[in-house]
Amino acid sequence: MPGWFWWIVIGIAGGWIAGQLMKGSGYGLIGDLVIGAVGGLLGGWVFGLLGIKSTGLWGSLITAVVGAVLLIVVVRALGGGKRR
Repeated sequence: MPGWFWWIVIGIAGGWIAGQLMKGSGYGLIGDLVIGAVGGLLGGWVFGLLGIKSTGLWGSLITAVVGAVLLIVVVRALGGGKRR
């Protein structure tokens, strides 16, 4: 399968896992995809600043989850997130 397909899968999974960890009501499939993809970029940037390298499927997933959690925290702090 093409590489972009796996980025989408990792983004969806990362966004969904982050949503579960943050005890929110979720953002739907598209929202989770966006949060996971942007979270992956954010996580990669933060990990780079800290000198942490992640490789492979699990490393990419962890990076996406950490970044998505950070993104959800920021969105909720700005008042744009859903809460239960």
